[in-house]
Amino acid sequence: MNTNMTRSPNLGLYAVAAAIAIVGALWVGVPAGTLAFVGIALICPLVMMVMMGGMMGMHHGGSNDSSTKSHDRHPQDR
Repeated sequence: MNTNMTRSPNLGLYAVAAAIAIVGALWVGVPAGTLAFVGIALICPLVMMVMMGGMMGMHHGGSNDSSTKSHDRHPQDR
């Protein structure tokens, strides 16, 4: 089983759901300016979630531990 598929959301379904919500809101009479304001207000949390999700894969790399000195890693170079 591919673990990347189980961890990443299906963004296409979210886009379809958002489009249906926008068309539905316009159909019941919500002004387009209100929808634009709500869209702008949602940009910040959405970008934060995308960026934090992208950072999840960064924990598998090397260590950034500042307590490890270069001579501790390579004793033959002293």
